Amino acid sequence: MRKTAALTLMLALLVALVAACGGGSGSGGKNGKVGISMPTKSSERWVNDGANMVKEFEALGYGTDLQYAEDVVENQVSQIENMITKGVNVLVIAPIDGEALTNVLDKAKKAKIPVISYDRLIKKSDHVSYYATFDNFKVGVLQGSYIEEKLGLKEGKGPFNIELFAGSPDDNNAYFFFDGAMSVLKPYIDSKKLVVRSGQTNFDQAATLRWDGAAAQARMDNLLSAKYTAEKIDAVLSPYDGISIGILSSLKGVGYGSASKPMPVVTGQDAELASIKSIIAGEQTQTVFKDTRELAKKAVAMADSVLKGKEVEVNDTKTYDNGVKVVPSYLLEPVSVDVKNYEKVLVESGYYTKDQLAK
Repeated sequence: MRKTAALTLMLALLVALVAACGGGSGSGGKNGKVGISMPTKSSERWVNDGANMVKEFEALGYGTDLQYAEDVVENQVSQIENMITKGVNVLVIAPIDGEALTNVLDKAKKAKIPVISYDRLIKKSDHVSYYATFDNFKVGVLQGSYIEEKLGLKEGKGPFNIELFAGSPDDNNAYFFFDGAMSVLKPYIDSKKLVVRSGQTNFDQAATLRWDGAAAQARMDNLLSAKYTAEKIDAVLSPYDGISIGILSSLKGVGYGSASKPMPVVTGQDAELASIKSIIAGEQTQTVFKDTRELAKKAVAMADSVLKGKEVEVNDTKTYDNGVKVVPSYLLEPVSVDVKNYEKVLVESGYYTKDQLAK
């Protein structure tokens, strides 16, 4: 009896732990159930994305099963398989690795469960109905253009030292961000107005697996110690706020942020709370805001239209080739944010409150 009771307790604890890690299921709905697969809870934006979609789907009468895979591909595959087994009516997936879901999506196809790719493109599968994202090339253009403006490159100023960081090579968006930024910056690199002292100018050299801020900090440490003991760095292209925070930690560690050694221009993306506070404090310089509330609404509208047999609104049918098909997409507009406009863009829109930014 004691063994049975102990085993029962252990099983209960295990179930609770799995639910806590995964995200757990929402309530059932009169219009069906939606499986929502998000990559990780370690990034604030994905937590917001998941919560926003649950809210929007449930307002339309759908039940939700929201799961977070904590950046482990095998977890995501298992969670999606479980959603298929439980008979969800549609899947909304933000993939960890865009090329790792082909087999599990074949199972979704056999079960006639439509798939919406969310923010990150699912690749190498013909079973992706639609894609909801932002204009990812423009995100990079906004970052590169901000550096161009702040350094006065259009006015012929320079040369300036810059280092380049890119996102995760298993995320299709990372290439769009980098290419967008380089469409602005490369001419200045070619003309020597921007100098990359490390020589690391291509995506593979600049990539940051899983968008890991600690990995970015370690790389920045190495760059500073190898190339900037006598030279100062004037700008850092960072594609994402979590990477930016790691870069800033590295810079502060060698004295940047003082009157005699001001911070370089450091870009970012996602307008995460820590980065907005950093911008207000005069450390990070810029971020690109992507309103996940609007992205959630668009993904929910797509899924609702698919399930009801209605025409799905898209505004791009050419850009996003996943290697098997061009996926019909809806691209939302990103917005550049810095210390001058963060209140208007983020506070007045209700994305953050003044109290959140003051704490």
